[in-house]
Amino acid sequence: MGDCDHSFIDPPFPQRTIIILGAGIIGCAAARQLLLNGFSVTLVAEHLPGDQDISYASAWAGAAWHAAGGISPEHRYVQAVCYRHLLKMAREEPDSGVCIVDAREYVEQPPSKDSSAWGRTILPKFRDLNAGEYPTDFNCGWAYQTVVTDPTRHMPYLRDKIKSLGGTFIRKRVEALEELYALFPDSRIFINASGNGSKTLFDVQDQKCFPERGQNVFYRTANCNTFYFQNGKTYTYIIPRPLSQAVILGGVKQRDNLSPEVDMDIARDEIARAHYLAPEIVPENPPEESLSYIVGIRPSREGGFRLDSEQIGNRLVLSAYGFGGGGYAFSYGIGDALVKMVETAEKSIVIL
Repeated sequence: MGDCDHSFIDPPFPQRTIIILGAGIIGCAAARQLLLNGFSVTLVAEHLPGDQDISYASAWAGAAWHAAGGISPEHRYVQAVCYRHLLKMAREEPDSGVCIVDAREYVEQPPSKDSSAWGRTILPKFRDLNAGEYPTDFNCGWAYQTVVTDPTRHMPYLRDKIKSLGGTFIRKRVEALEELYALFPDSRIFINASGNGSKTLFDVQDQKCFPERGQNVFYRTANCNTFYFQNGKTYTYIIPRPLSQAVILGGVKQRDNLSPEVDMDIARDEIARAHYLAPEIVPENPPEESLSYIVGIRPSREGGFRLDSEQIGNRLVLSAYGFGGGGYAFSYGIGDALVKMVETAEKSIVIL
């Protein structure tokens, strides 16, 4: 008998483990979507679901879904896909921490062509508010239903979901993507979902990335089923946490500020702005014992997030980072987009 053909001893391309750098909401959402589609996944990160480090933004996010203005039609669709996934979780997976809530969005200026009004194409019960249903110094307003996600429940849910589907986590800080190539020589697809880490990774050094400090007030109240959002120059929101009987009051964006200390002037201003938007939910002076404070560092990027692919030798490197405060609103749409990129690579190998 002739010698056996050993040309297929190595793992077939589609069965090689996909390596994701970063285990925030983007990395974990991508892992979930890839695992559900039959791929093998390992996540490598300094911070993992359940951590509460200030730089692990996914643990502190407001995580309300509202249509973003000023984005491309393609990115609108990414958001729409994410909404569909989150809505399904809210209906079918109570342990996911996703809830359906009513929403009120107050708009400062007449909506432009690329405003967030496109949300009416996917959001249930969307209607224009009548004069008298919003403060007089706003141009207009909208009511609709949307979803909010409680990160304190969702990230542990994602961790457990990923593990149950066969995914693995490795806690490790890396200084370059090349370290991952050496750790996983058989892998051919690597996903960079490292957030602000992409600025310091030796072989990425994306200087458009920057840290952005956020600070919120956590106000415990049973009146926690309506989301309020001020759409304009002033960045104000009231995000319900129905499962925790509370609301999140914000917000603020402080570029390159890494302070973990609570700024009480900011906290008082957030309470005042929230009271103006919804005095029936937030009193002028909430009892101090009902308040606590949240600080987190968002992974932002000038010009918006990065989502692309690059062939480096025999490896395909996908980038998905720089979402700032929009990580949860894009997460599962980004996960689906990454699945499609991986499938395109798989097709190029399988179908010669």
